[in-house]
Amino acid sequence: MSSKPKKSQGEGAKRPGVEGKRRSSPKPSRKDQIISLFLSGMDEVEDVAVITGARPSYVASVLQEAGLHSGYFDLYTSTSQPQNIYSKFFAGKLGFKDVETAADSVSLIDRLYRQFEFAGDRAGQHHALTMALTMFDRARWTGKGREAGVFLNWLTARLGEAALDLEEASGENADADEEGGAGDEETIP
Repeated sequence: MSSKPKKSQGEGAKRPGVEGKRRSSPKPSRKDQIISLFLSGMDEVEDVAVITGARPSYVASVLQEAGLHSGYFDLYTSTSQPQNIYSKFFAGKLGFKDVETAADSVSLIDRLYRQFEFAGDRAGQHHALTMALTMFDRARWTGKGREAGVFLNWLTARLGEAALDLEEASGENADADEEGGAGDEETIP
């Protein structure tokens, strides 16, 4: 028998796993590091990425989510982040979780692409092509080959159309050159 009184569990009992450890503040999360660096004056996404070991797209998304930075766009930027006036037509409406979703996305992209074409809006068409390419890359780099193929088929068809347009245009220019109606290529601005 011991002469020392027993301590109840509530009175100074040590917690398991804490006995030999020093108390220190927890390591800040990568997200917290990114925000702290930005607020301290480091405002270049690439620099913050190098210091934190994060990808630039992650750094930009953290800063945009915190309302500290805007205007950065890459493959992984959410389509809900407006890039230009065309973004609103696509925001939150594209996906590739399965082939059906990818096909629905391509349907929307194609409908908008054709509307922009009808209106002679080349910037709108370009944005539609960019959205299709972005979704293709996202799908293929996440291992969704069949879904990526849906976007690839649409893109290939549009590039085929563009190639035909170029062939037709170069044929028209050749006829114009023979008639003397077109300027020298070097003099066209």
